[in-house]
Amino acid sequence: MTHLSSLDVQLAQELGDFTEDDLDVVFTPKECRTLQPSLPEEGVELDPHVRDCVQTYVREWLIVNQKHQGSSEICSFKKTGSRKDFHKTLQKQTFESESLESSEPSAQARPRHLSVLCDVSGKGPATACGFDLRSLQPDQRLENLLQQVSAEDFEKQNEEARRTNRQAELFALYPPVDEEDAVEIRPVPECPKEHLGNRILVKVLNLKFEIEIEPLFASIALYDVKERKKISENFHCDLNSDQFKGLLRAHTPSVAPSSQARSAVFSVTYPSSDIYLVVKIEKVLQQGEIGDCAEPYMVIKESDGGKSKDKIEKLKLQAESFCQRLGKYRMPFAWAPISLASFFNVSTLDREVTDAESMVGRNSVGERRTLSQSRRLSERALSLEENGAGPNFKATPVTINSFFKQEGDRLSDEDLFKFLADYKRSSSLQRRVKSIPGLLRLEISPAPEIINCCLTPEMLPVKPFPENRTRPHKEILEFPIREVYVPHTVYRNLLYVYPQRLNFANKLASARNITIKIQFMCGEEASNALPVIFGKSNGPEFLQEVYTAVTYHNKSPDFYEEVKIKLPAKLTVHHHLLFTFYHISCQQKQGASVEGLLGYSWLPILLNERLQTGSYCLPVALEKLPPNYSMHSAEKVPLQNPPIKWAEGHKGVFNIEVQAVSSVHAQDNHLEKFFTLCHSLESQVTFPIRVLDQKITEASLEHELKLSLIWLNSSRLEALVLFLHLVLDKLFQLSVQPMVIAGQTANFSQFAFESVVAIANSLHNSKDLAKDQHGRNCLLASYVHYVFRLPEPPRDSPKSGAPAGLPDPRYHTYGRTSAAAVSSKLLQARVMSSSNPDLAGPHCAADEEVKNIMSSKHFHEELALQMVVSTGMVRENVFKYAWFFFELLVKSMAQYVHNMDKRDNFRRTRFSDRFKDDITTIVNVVTSETAALLVKPQKENEQAEKMNISLAFFLYDLLSLMDRGFVFNLIKHYCNQLSAKLNNLPMLISMRLEFLRILCSHEHYLNLNLFFMNAETAPTSPCPSISSQNSSSCSSFQDQKIASMFDLTPEYRQQHFLTGLLFTELAAALDAEGEGISKVQRKAVSAIHSLLSSHDLDPHCVRPEVKVKIAALYLPLVGIILDALPQLYDFTAADARNGKNRANGSEEEQDGASAMNQNVALAIAGNNFNLKTSGAMLSSLPYKQYNMLNADTTRNLMICFLWIMKNADQSLIQKWIADLPSMQLNRILDLLFICVSCFEYKGKQSSDKVSTQVLQKSRDVKAKLEEALLRGEGARGEMMRRCRVPGNDRFPGLSENLRWRKEQTEWRQANEKQDKTKAELDQEALISGNLATEANLIILDMQENIIQASSALDCKDSLLGGVLRVLVNSLSCDQSTTYLTHCFATLRALIAKFGDLLFEEEVEQCADLCQRVLHHCSSSMDVTRSQACATLYLLMRFSFGATSNFARVKMQVTMSLASLVGKAPDFNEEHLRRSLRTILAYAEEDTAMQATLFPAQVEELLCNLNSILYDTVKMREFQEDPEMLMDLMYRIAKSYQTSPDLRLTWLQNMAEKHTKKKCYTEAAMCLVHAAALVAEYLGMLEDHSYLPVGSVSFQNISSNVLEESAVSDDTLSPDEDGVCSGRYFTESGLVGLLEHAAELFSTGGLYETVNEVYKLVIPILEAHRDFRKLTSTHDKLQKAFDSIISKGHKRMFGTYFRVGFYGSKFGDLDEQEFVYKEPAITKLPEISHRLEGFYGQCFGAEFVEVIKDSAPVDKTKLDPNKAYIQITFVEPYFDEYEMKDRVTYFEKNFNLRRFMYTTPFTLEGRPRGELHEQYRRNTVLTTMHAFPYIKTRIRVIQKEEFVLTPIEVAIEDMKKKTLQLAVAINQEPPDAKMLQMVLQGSVGATVNQGPLEVAQVFLAEIPADPKLYRHHNKLRLCFKEFIMRCGEAVEKNKRLVTADQREYQQELKKNYNKLKENLRPMIERKIPELYKPIFRVESQKRDSFHRSSFRKCETQLSQGS
Repeated sequence: MTHLSSLDVQLAQELGDFTEDDLDVVFTPKECRTLQPSLPEEGVELDPHVRDCVQTYVREWLIVNQKHQGSSEICSFKKTGSRKDFHKTLQKQTFESESLESSEPSAQARPRHLSVLCDVSGKGPATACGFDLRSLQPDQRLENLLQQVSAEDFEKQNEEARRTNRQAELFALYPPVDEEDAVEIRPVPECPKEHLGNRILVKVLNLKFEIEIEPLFASIALYDVKERKKISENFHCDLNSDQFKGLLRAHTPSVAPSSQARSAVFSVTYPSSDIYLVVKIEKVLQQGEIGDCAEPYMVIKESDGGKSKDKIEKLKLQAESFCQRLGKYRMPFAWAPISLASFFNVSTLDREVTDAESMVGRNSVGERRTLSQSRRLSERALSLEENGAGPNFKATPVTINSFFKQEGDRLSDEDLFKFLADYKRSSSLQRRVKSIPGLLRLEISPAPEIINCCLTPEMLPVKPFPENRTRPHKEILEFPIREVYVPHTVYRNLLYVYPQRLNFANKLASARNITIKIQFMCGEEASNALPVIFGKSNGPEFLQEVYTAVTYHNKSPDFYEEVKIKLPAKLTVHHHLLFTFYHISCQQKQGASVEGLLGYSWLPILLNERLQTGSYCLPVALEKLPPNYSMHSAEKVPLQNPPIKWAEGHKGVFNIEVQAVSSVHAQDNHLEKFFTLCHSLESQVTFPIRVLDQKITEASLEHELKLSLIWLNSSRLEALVLFLHLVLDKLFQLSVQPMVIAGQTANFSQFAFESVVAIANSLHNSKDLAKDQHGRNCLLASYVHYVFRLPEPPRDSPKSGAPAGLPDPRYHTYGRTSAAAVSSKLLQARVMSSSNPDLAGPHCAADEEVKNIMSSKHFHEELALQMVVSTGMVRENVFKYAWFFFELLVKSMAQYVHNMDKRDNFRRTRFSDRFKDDITTIVNVVTSETAALLVKPQKENEQAEKMNISLAFFLYDLLSLMDRGFVFNLIKHYCNQLSAKLNNLPMLISMRLEFLRILCSHEHYLNLNLFFMNAETAPTSPCPSISSQNSSSCSSFQDQKIASMFDLTPEYRQQHFLTGLLFTELAAALDAEGEGISKVQRKAVSAIHSLLSSHDLDPHCVRPEVKVKIAALYLPLVGIILDALPQLYDFTAADARNGKNRANGSEEEQDGASAMNQNVALAIAGNNFNLKTSGAMLSSLPYKQYNMLNADTTRNLMICFLWIMKNADQSLIQKWIADLPSMQLNRILDLLFICVSCFEYKGKQSSDKVSTQVLQKSRDVKAKLEEALLRGEGARGEMMRRCRVPGNDRFPGLSENLRWRKEQTEWRQANEKQDKTKAELDQEALISGNLATEANLIILDMQENIIQASSALDCKDSLLGGVLRVLVNSLSCDQSTTYLTHCFATLRALIAKFGDLLFEEEVEQCADLCQRVLHHCSSSMDVTRSQACATLYLLMRFSFGATSNFARVKMQVTMSLASLVGKAPDFNEEHLRRSLRTILAYAEEDTAMQATLFPAQVEELLCNLNSILYDTVKMREFQEDPEMLMDLMYRIAKSYQTSPDLRLTWLQNMAEKHTKKKCYTEAAMCLVHAAALVAEYLGMLEDHSYLPVGSVSFQNISSNVLEESAVSDDTLSPDEDGVCSGRYFTESGLVGLLEHAAELFSTGGLYETVNEVYKLVIPILEAHRDFRKLTSTHDKLQKAFDSIISKGHKRMFGTYFRVGFYGSKFGDLDEQEFVYKEPAITKLPEISHRLEGFYGQCFGAEFVEVIKDSAPVDKTKLDPNKAYIQITFVEPYFDEYEMKDRVTYFEKNFNLRRFMYTTPFTLEGRPRGELHEQYRRNTVLTTMHAFPYIKTRIRVIQKEEFVLTPIEVAIEDMKKKTLQLAVAINQEPPDAKMLQMVLQGSVGATVNQGPLEVAQVFLAEIPADPKLYRHHNKLRLCFKEFIMRCGEAVEKNKRLVTADQREYQQELKKNYNKLKENLRPMIERKIPELYKPIFRVESQKRDSFHRSSFRKCETQLSQGS
């Protein structure tokens, strides 16, 4: 670090210096719920085990923290949620697109009127309309626009302007990383705490019966019917009035406040619909059965008065006497159940309970759990709200109106469950059980988090506990139905005793009213009863004895009592439960005592040193017990002298159950044995020791302990979890503590370690335990994080006093102050001298060897060693759960460093070499294990990913503890090893990336990378870096050095190790191909994105000089991005309607010299004439098929690029650019081009479409991680805090993520927009507007740098084009006024600096530029308009100066305006006129130019433009009448016949309009005309055989194209300046037009035409040898032909209508007829409705009339004030000869000029009449052009009419019918329905005017007029064919019909035969004149002739004559 300049040193320190350690060992006091921690009673010497337990529960947490983690949070707004105020600091950016929205509606409200369209064709483009302009007021002009300023000064001013008012942090504007891509973090495990289920607060409000005569006592508990288990302890509450309490005063020595509670907090871990709250009510014992005592309650009502009053008084007196005498005894009275199903919403529960099994003990998010449950657990004191009780479940009052009377013989819990099950079924027990009317009011509610004045089940006050409250709440202990896996964290030691049944049936008569006195004794004297029994309501807190309730006159009573005892911490053999049985005499007898002794029983508390719990059946002794009875169990008392007298001969007659709830007694054999043996090692004990039922000698101790370690894992999972902290502490103690047993050293390390591994394995494998998102068991995670500490060195003796100042000398706890000191001193003592007497234990006298072993091992070394040497399954599990061992290692190392005060030492020497070797081995093994797993089949991947992440976190932590060089080496090994073993690239990169991202999220990431070491901070005075000491400052070296700063060089990777690795991965990911690579690429990019984002928003890095340094660290990223250029998502193409994908857009290899060459033009041409030129112009790229990145990844990469460009040292960037080859510069420009489109402002609409998706997604999936992530560690935590999609609870803005990811959008509902308020949308738009502006300004800065750097170069021409392209692209996007102001300034500087070049070389760009600038001249924003005018004026002025290029600029401006007018729907001519006026003002004020022709030329140009605008206004008026609008555009285009460029523009405008209206064929025709125009002019310029010969070549496509033939060569020569200079007048332009036309034809379904179009394209492509294009062309041809085949007759072409306009109101249109082409299947009413509606709006609905018939219109009969429209359906008409050529359906619908419609009429003038008088008029119309044309309506130019006589009409009809039949018969596959329909119409009996009638009318007689003979004959032949077809049809139908249609078929057949018979004579009669031979044939032989029909004919003829 000696080489650093002072600034660098300062920076390094500011960003968190190296020299300190980052890990801090902190003791945090445990959060205690109660005021005082729960501790054993004072003044007892505790067992070592109890002492250890208590110490574990009360000692502080020891947490290893990252030091610098907190500091960064405080300072900056960007962290966590405070981003929410950030938007207030932003300026609102104005976008024209948004200012328009607000003003638009008014414009549309104006009533439209149709102005008559006069013929415009005469008006040339330059009608003088200057006067119009002068009448306007010009806009504000820019000052000093015309002053001469040097280009340099101009640039400087611009730069200063750009630098002001910029947004400092780019990433603050950018949406945070998507959570999927966020770096992994280790969630901070939840702090271990006491388990509380769902808590409900039950308040007992009052209890009343019909009569109030005595005190009553209620107790409440919860029962689960399904599990048949009582699930809570009892809550006793006393609701008696003071008067009744007074009756019992004699029996209550004192009343503790805690016993007066009337509300209780119950806890339910597994809610279900089977839970009941049972209220039991007892009363003071009195004489009589329960029924007798309850009788008065059922029959008397206090309200009755009179007699009842006396009765009540009497009863009261009676009760008073019983209270005095028997006040301490109770009897059962009544009970009532309350179902809690409605509180635990059942529907959700039944589903959840199955899950809930896995729930408890998951103190973090489980993988298989529903969200609500994980939330429920994390909140622990769960409110019922989540449980489906719904937010409306506040406090629910519950009222009970009747109670069930208790039955004396059914008091047990068993009976209760039967009752409840019945009750659940029928909700009444009334039939069997009597009910007592009464009233109990409760209130049940979810318990709040904090309850004032609450007591725990041990009666300890819970915080907060105000002094003054009298009635506390009580927490009621839960007895969960299943295991709850939550380790103990508080001292709890309770015993519950349940006497159940006593059987004295065979006993003496006296035993009837039996009660049992229960006591907890510590000896056998009466005085030894301990006051440890919890009192009930309204009495003392603790009692020495308790009595059970009495069942009157029952010799074998059931009991339901629950006796709750607080167990002493130290239990001895003398402790026992004593039961004394009494008979209570209820009647008062003289002198007799109340209690009559019946007998005794007892239960020792300990058996073999173990707590006795479970069910027992005890014998009862009938006399006083002998001394020392309590040493034995009642069942196994040895024989006494005198013998004890037993009831029932020592049989068990008393059933009892004892349950313990204790965090001291493990109640598991394996655990208890293990604890006992551990303690025998730690403290001096006398051997042999007793463990359960075996005795263990000192010699067998080691063996037993090893066995115990092996068996430890077999203990019950619940017990193991409950004592997990203690067990692990003990195991770790064993693994390092050297032992001497019986003089031998014993080493338990390996056994202890294996036991730990086994426990870790079983915890991870248990389905019931929670895991976090990395699959880490939550219990272990929280153990390591909070509980684990280095095993303490052995203490002198168990009695050693603790250091001073600790709460209680009995617990060897660490005090916060003394802990470190004491332990480090002890440790140092141990290290200094192993024979130190202070450390003495039994081994002072041991020999030297023992001493060496005894110098206790360091835990981290031992652990590492065990990990290395483990084998087999153990080893497998060690690495499977490596995270646990890694965290143990890190925590123990941190403590070791902390204790040894080694922090002042060098890290290098902190840890022993052996330890470092072990660590290296471990890392290598984990790496190879990971690789091995990945090679296995799929299912191991997840495991490998987890190991990979664990390893990364481990190394991350080591960076804070060990020598960094050492850790970097490990990282290097890891990377190399993985790449050696994996051949699947995406997988490999993905693993390494995940790994590196974690390391890079280190607090000191910047320092780890020596980011301040860039030697090149100030390139002028190179200060040598560590690696390169040679500072030769010659400039070439300097240049080289600068260039290399932007590349990933080996030196860079050495110096900036982690960043180098990350960049290497990124480059590899971008370069790779293969399955799933895009996900990896996304990951790689988002890794760098999150890093930059965290630097950008890090308060330490706010100062610009720091950011410069950081940006310098990331410069190589620029090189990587430039290399990835071809892979970037092309936003430009995405925006264009059918933009080609850029991967194959770049057609030929290029030399980068000319930025604009053939294929570029092609690309533009193919790009739908969208002037946003597509990124297909990446002029700098060779062609290769790349793996494309998606939009998101590209956007993230771009923002990184922009950030570096914004923050890097600008002079450095300029130097770099100056040295780049032009190829690279073009790449940079291409990149900027894409950037512009990438950050285009999308406005509010799109932001709200998209961000809701991001929001929604994060809400659903990620809500579970919330808790954990937010408390994440260190910088990673920061990143995560930022990466949370802030939609969850902060503010839903900032998610303007514009994510177009399919997988997210598919399942989203459409209505999600509603999630956002208007304010949020505005705010989002505000932020995204600022992002767009800032991004574009950075791009502009870059371009300025390029311009400045390139002005020195010689290749500036090609660069200039590139820069212009980017500027034009940015002008074509939606930009804010801020940006536009700067952009136009830059443009003006460019024009001033490179004017001549611009007009000479960059013709294309110039045209685009004109169009864009003009577009902004029509802006509604004054600022933008004035900027645009100034720029346009300068452009003209400089073009005039530069070799008089003004003609070209004029041409371009005119064309631009024309195309603008045609395309932009939102175009505002008023603003544009205003701008033209402003430009005129500039010209007039420009003194320098007055002497030249310039002002006059400008004026001429402006007049021209104004006249174009005039056309526009016209077009506006016809906006609603598409046909009229097209006519107008057509005329405008025609008026430019002499100006090909403009005609082309208008044709394209028409194409655009058509495409918008979905008239694809017409649009295509416009383009074909445009192409013909181009072909004409190309033909004049150059004569190539492969080019089409002018418009003649296009005839096959459309006969109309000949219009485009050049008017005459003399009108225009293409060489004239400025003419035909547009981009389309090139071969590639021609191809582009044709290709686009082909695409539109294809869309319009004219596939045959596609072929014709490509016939023209293919020769050109062949001449250019463009085989790629040829491939795609033939591909498209194939598709077209396929479509023809597959669609066949299903294709739909247009429908045609004749429309005639009559009436003077129509102006020009009056008496005009048109043929309209409408979409296929348009019905007459549709077009009629449309036209009537439209013209109705123009003239008023009452003036418009549609003529309903198609007869000729008589003008004289029409109302002159009305407008008449006649609409007739017409069909294409072809002559016979034409039909030979028009074979296909397509041919009959293409190139149509003649149409026909028919009008029926009769001579009388009616339209319809009888058959013989029905005439028909066929009208054939000929149009001016053939359809399809460039318009959808064409004028009719000729009309012919034919009249058909009735017989001709009949012939036509019969032909039609026959044809229908033929079609139906031959249809494949046959269609029965169709066939039957046609048949029915032909042979049906009742067809009016059907075939038979036609025949009878026309064929019955031979016509008199010989002229009609032919018609007659024709009709006869028609019938002949008709009847034949009918026959075929009937036959065919016979084959098709089903059984049910048989009858129908017969009917048809019958009708057919009938028809045939009727027709036969008429068909067979011929007209002989027609059959006379022309010359006679002599033939006598063949008489046969004479026989048949001819004879008939003759006779008929002769008759006729």
